[in-house]
Amino acid sequence: MLSERLAELGTTIFAEMSALATATGAINLGQGFPDEDGPIEVADAAVAAIRAGQNQYPPGSGIEGLRTAIAAHQARFCGLTVDPSTEMLVTAGATEAIAAAVLALCDPGDEILAFEPTYDSYRGVAAMAGARLRPVTLVPPDHAADVDALAACVNDRTRLVLLNSPHNPTGKVFSTEELAAVARVCVERDLIAVTDEVYEHLVFDGTHQPLASFPGMAERTLTISSAGKTFSFTGWKIGWACGPEELVTAVRTAKQFLTYANGAPFQPAVAVGLGLDDDFYAGLRDTLLAKRDVLCNGLRAAGFGVFVPEGTYFATVDIRPVGGTDGLEFCRSLPERCGVVAVPSSVFYEAPADGQHLVRFAFCKRTEVLTEAAERLASLG
Repeated sequence: MLSERLAELGTTIFAEMSALATATGAINLGQGFPDEDGPIEVADAAVAAIRAGQNQYPPGSGIEGLRTAIAAHQARFCGLTVDPSTEMLVTAGATEAIAAAVLALCDPGDEILAFEPTYDSYRGVAAMAGARLRPVTLVPPDHAADVDALAACVNDRTRLVLLNSPHNPTGKVFSTEELAAVARVCVERDLIAVTDEVYEHLVFDGTHQPLASFPGMAERTLTISSAGKTFSFTGWKIGWACGPEELVTAVRTAKQFLTYANGAPFQPAVAVGLGLDDDFYAGLRDTLLAKRDVLCNGLRAAGFGVFVPEGTYFATVDIRPVGGTDGLEFCRSLPERCGVVAVPSSVFYEAPADGQHLVRFAFCKRTEVLTEAAERLASLG
């Protein structure tokens, strides 16, 4: 029997919708995974590592070559100086890094502040830790961050702020002003920040800025990212957490009893990826930008109210213009109606009714797949 603290979680919406896509043969624009592999040189490096015998447990903190590559990446793209020996931890994707951070840093009854809609694992891991996730809602169409509301939520049990930018599922990229305001709340109220930055290279409008780069934040921020979204190898599950030694040591304490170590031959391959030249990163952005526009134009033509994302590879729509009222019901019926799978945004809200009219589509697919999906969705009109 499931424990009481996890009783409300159940099976993730991604598992349900991906199973529905498989069962119906529908185009899966629900779960956020690419339908083609990433750079061949990265894949070749993984094959070479397997053939060279790098198949046993790697060091618990990650192999030295990857930690060095992550430190170089943080300096190159974020302007952050990180000691790869003491201020970094390689994890089983960003999801484990977030889980280990919450488990390590929160006691039962502690509170975690986050802007909602939130990726569903945040609520799950808070429940595992016996903590409470307190959301501050980003309201469409602009999804502006109400930092005054965030500050008003702080109390004696508030332990940390969990910030996701670029933001899944809305596609929002937090502005300099918003991040500076969040940083002030953290500094003034002595809060730890855990930042989920997995979409850091998928920014189309605005600029990604790590929260750790703001005054007073380097010493209180755990920065988390991963290779999956950047290099299109989501199944490898190679992520990392960087920050002050005290925070990283705490997270390592929890991580060692979760996976201990993972992805031995994939770690040197990700190190190769992190060293790719600027043309790769610019090409990644430009390719996803073009795909964003293909899908968003198709969704708009189909009659949806479209909130064009500033980053990530997700687009959120309002289903009311096409006659929808309940996103979960809409998504469950969509494969039969037109052969496309999406995800209801209601699962990302503490009060599902707040997102009941919203649905999320992923555009990290081949252009011809997005074009076909758009044509199928047009039949809804």
